[in-house]
Amino acid sequence: QVQLVESGGGLVQAGGSLRLSCAASGRTFSTYAMAWFRQAPGKEREIVAAITWSITGPYYADSVKGRFAISRDNAKNTMYLEMNSLKPEDTAVYYCTASGRTSRISRYPYDYDYWGQGTQVTVSS
Repeated sequence: QVQLVESGGGLVQAGGSLRLSCAASGRTFSTYAMAWFRQAPGKEREIVAAITWSITGPYYADSVKGRFAISRDNAKNTMYLEMNSLKPEDTAVYYCTASGRTSRISRYPYDYDYWGQGTQVTVSS
């Protein structure tokens, strides 16, 4: 059974930092695309960042470019999201996701097959 488990969320003041982790089990995703999405109350789920194994660089939403960094440790089957200079508008539930079919990065939730349960990130002003 494939599982993705997020950790590292919490409450932080504006300008602060958090590091999210996503530990995968049940299969390896080293050659597939993985991503972080987020969903704020009353809003649609949106992509934050995505990463793949090839020479293709990571993808970042415009709203987080220069502040967030996505990475992965294939040996640990784990993905990370380093979040710096956090803003109140970053408040959301953050979801880890992985494709079981392709290494191609996608901005759309329907292109990913496995999802974690989400971790809450709250940024106070």
